[in-house]
Amino acid sequence: MRHRVRGRKLARTNKHRLALRRNLAQSLFEHGELRTTVIKAKEVRGFVEKLITLAIDGSLAARQRAEALLRDRSIIPAEHREDYDRMSDAKRDKVLRSRSGRRHRANKTRPGLKFSAESVLHKLFAEIGPRMKQRNEKLGSRGGYTRIIKLSERRLGDAGPLAILQLVGPDDNARTKSSARTERKRRARVKYTVYAGKPRAHRGRRTSRTAKAEGEAPKAE
Repeated sequence: MRHRVRGRKLARTNKHRLALRRNLAQSLFEHGELRTTVIKAKEVRGFVEKLITLAIDGSLAARQRAEALLRDRSIIPAEHREDYDRMSDAKRDKVLRSRSGRRHRANKTRPGLKFSAESVLHKLFAEIGPRMKQRNEKLGSRGGYTRIIKLSERRLGDAGPLAILQLVGPDDNARTKSSARTERKRRARVKYTVYAGKPRAHRGRRTSRTAKAEGEAPKAE
């Protein structure tokens, strides 16, 4: 039986897949959106939703669990990236970490430094978590913190389908289920009836033989 085969292999080993998922999630929390393939976006989406749920909880146990799953990464503020590139290695170490070796959490002016690096994990629990919690209370919903927007263009090389994975805004309402009859829904309905072993129903279409048999009255001899 096909046990423990959930998820996508992505042509990578287990450790490479885990590192890829962490890097994509960290980049999403840092920039708010990222551009990748549709398959990778679908694979990392559930992982990101779980981390945001932990950030909404906000407890110490949730923070420890998120750190074990995501790890941490430093973020250089966009307005200070040019200054960071011109720094020496010793100066960069002071920007990234304190004297004790701990990673800086928030961007603050410190002795001898105009700025310091931020932390992805701190941003997740200090900004994204409270924002999503406020959204849940406002809309009365749970989950659905990300969206996938498929792009028409393809990736160079293998022509893989591209998509944008982004965090939803605080005022973005959940998408309602459409009741319109579209070609895509018709195909899905036909596919379901075929694989479920049900006979396909023809709406508004009847065979000529059946119509003639029902419409013609018996002739009197």
